Amino acid sequence: MPAQTETIELPGDPPLSVRLKRSRQARRVSLRVSRLDGAITLTVPARASMRHAMAFLTERRDWLDQAVAGTEAPLAVTPGVAIPVEGRMLTLEAAPIRAARIEGAHLLVPRQRPAAAALAFLRLQARDRLAGRVAAHSAVLGRPAGKLTLRDTRSRWGSCTVTGDLMFSWRLIMAPPRILDYVAAHEVAHLVEMNHSAAFWAQVHRLFPAHDEARRWLKTDGAGLHRYRFEPMV
Repeated sequence: MPAQTETIELPGDPPLSVRLKRSRQARRVSLRVSRLDGAITLTVPARASMRHAMAFLTERRDWLDQAVAGTEAPLAVTPGVAIPVEGRMLTLEAAPIRAARIEGAHLLVPRQRPAAAALAFLRLQARDRLAGRVAAHSAVLGRPAGKLTLRDTRSRWGSCTVTGDLMFSWRLIMAPPRILDYVAAHEVAHLVEMNHSAAFWAQVHRLFPAHDEARRWLKTDGAGLHRYRFEPMV
């Protein structure tokens, strides 16, 4: 049976909306604040009382306020908003043009559906950059890669199948180029080692020696790339 969800509205400054999830698999109460959008989820055992849930939230209210304050709110991409493109902040500007392009510190997009045009531009750039880096790393290892797919995944930046097909998050184009290059190297290394053993990391190091720094960047700054919303926010 799927988990049952309810919503708890906590008064305060600011007031907080908490998603209460009752789960038969849960053995204890847990509280999580999403780094992506600040969403709060309280998971409790299926038979836990609302009184117990409220007591848990009250006890941890100070921690909760601090955690929420440390997250970045979702940002709708509209003209005038700055978004990261290969590590540079570019201001979206609607212009009388047919195809998006970068000019100085601006990302110019057609006036009709500017957010959709910006998204299409980013996906096209991501595919081009990733295809180039995958080809370069594959050549070093002598292992041809399969099909390259782009998705908007939140749980992982890339993946590699046993048949050699590669998947990447298109949002990597928003990160500095070295971060995209690292993720490409990481997934290409799986063409040789389908695991995360010492042998695998030796292949990653061969392709991208600065992988430790890139991994730290993804851990500390990667979630921020997901705050940019290209679809209408409701």
